[in-house]
Amino acid sequence: MNLLQEYKCPCCGGAIEFDSTAQKMKCPYCGTEFDMETLQGYDDALKTEQPDDMQWETAAGGEWQQGETENLRSYVCKSCGGEIVGDETTAATACPFCGNPVVMMGQFAGALRPDYVIPFKMDKKAAKAALMKHYGSKRLLPKVFKDQNHIDEVKGVYVPFWLFDADAEAHVRYKATRVRSWSDSRYHYTETSYYAVIRGGSIGFERVPVDGSTKMADDLMESIEPFDFSDAVDFQTAYLAGYLADKYDVDAQQSIDRANQRIKQSAADAFAGTVKGYSSVLPESSNILLHNGKAKYALYPVWLLNTTWKGQKYTFAMNGQTGKLVGDLPMDKSAYKKWLFGLFGTVSAALFGLSYLVWFLQ
Repeated sequence: MNLLQEYKCPCCGGAIEFDSTAQKMKCPYCGTEFDMETLQGYDDALKTEQPDDMQWETAAGGEWQQGETENLRSYVCKSCGGEIVGDETTAATACPFCGNPVVMMGQFAGALRPDYVIPFKMDKKAAKAALMKHYGSKRLLPKVFKDQNHIDEVKGVYVPFWLFDADAEAHVRYKATRVRSWSDSRYHYTETSYYAVIRGGSIGFERVPVDGSTKMADDLMESIEPFDFSDAVDFQTAYLAGYLADKYDVDAQQSIDRANQRIKQSAADAFAGTVKGYSSVLPESSNILLHNGKAKYALYPVWLLNTTWKGQKYTFAMNGQTGKLVGDLPMDKSAYKKWLFGLFGTVSAALFGLSYLVWFLQ
C-alpha cells in the first residue's frame, strides 16, 4: 500500500508542496513560503498534541445521619415542578422560582447530604434595599415602574453547587501574525509574518462552581459570583432554619461538562494573556490533562426576588453573602428613543463640526 503524506499550510489550510526554484515549501494558494526547518518544527508540534483528558472523581456529598432529616420538609411546586427543602417551621407559601403556590409533601429524603454550606450574611431587608438601588442606576427604567410594581416574594434559598478541584496540564497553540507596512514613491507594501505560538504549563483549579439545579439559570448564578469560600463551614441542618434549600436535580456526573467548559476557558484566558507583541492572535488547538480531579457538594446562599409590573413577572437574584444583585428590568421605549436620538444628534453634530473644519482648512 502506498501512503501519501500531505502538508497543510498553517496560514490558509491549503496543501503545500516543495518549490524547487525557491528551495522551500510553498503554498500555491496564499503564496506563503516555509523553510524546511520551520515546517519540521511545526509538524513536530502537531504530532505532540493530545486530546483532552478530563476525568473526575465525583463522590461528592455524604449520607444523612440518623435523625438528621426529621425536621426537614420538602415542597413541590405544582406549576414548575421545583422541589425545595426547608425546616418544619418554614412558611413556604409560594415557589421562589415561579411565584406559584407550593404544597408540603412531607419529610426530606433521597438526596446526598451537602459537604459544606456558606451561611447567609445578607438579610431580607438588605435584599430589598439592593433591589431599590438597582432601580436607581437604570436611566431607561420606566418612571412609574418603582411605584406601580410590587415585590411578590423575597425568599432566601440555599442553591446546590458542585465544586470541582483539579490540577491541570494545559497546552495551547496559537496562530499569530505580525504586520509591517511601508511605502515608496510608487507602491504601498504590506508584509504579514505568521507564527505558531505554543504555550504550556501547569495550572491549579479550586472549587470551580457549577449550579446543580435546572431551575436556576446557569448564567444567572454565574452572574452573582464570586462566593467567598473562606466563609464556608461543614454542613449542619441548623443553617437551613428560616430558609429554603433547592434540591439538586443535576448530579455531579452530569455537571462535569459545564465544569470542563469553565476550566478550559479559564486556562485559555490565562495562557492568552502571555501571548503579546503580535498584530493578531487566534487559538488553533488546546488540550488539557487533569490530575486529582474531584468534586464536593455545597449549598450557597441566594436571595430570589419576584416582582410584577403590567402582568409580567421579573426575577432578580442576589448573592446572600456579598449582596451582588442581577436581573432584568423593563425599558421605557420613549426614553430609549429620546436617548438614541440624542446620541445620534451628538454624533451628527461632531461629524458636521469635523467636516466643517476640514472644509475650512482646505
